[in-house]
Amino acid sequence: MEKSLPACPVETTLILISSRWKVLIIRDLLGGTKRFGELKKSVGDISQKVLTAHLRAMESDGLLTRKVYPEVPPRVEYTLTDTGYSLKPVLDAMLAWGTAYKKKNG
Repeated sequence: MEKSLPACPVETTLILISSRWKVLIIRDLLGGTKRFGELKKSVGDISQKVLTAHLRAMESDGLLTRKVYPEVPPRVEYTLTDTGYSLKPVLDAMLAWGTAYKKKNG
């Protein structure tokens, strides 16, 4: 089943990166593939349930891929897709804006 996306491109972007957790997951995966535990640690104060839900949603949206290795215990790795990597300029702009805002108002 195909998703219905809004007509406004800005709204589409906001839907895809609608939470701070998704933005932080993308930020951390821009550096390369990470395992679930590494993401949980680097993202910060996020529950396992919430991280899992966001990773599944982002995989469904085509922003990342999930690779499960048939080992005991299971090893799962997450990697940004080309679509996920294409959000780098958006995050770079957010970084620049946030830095300038903190200098002015911090």
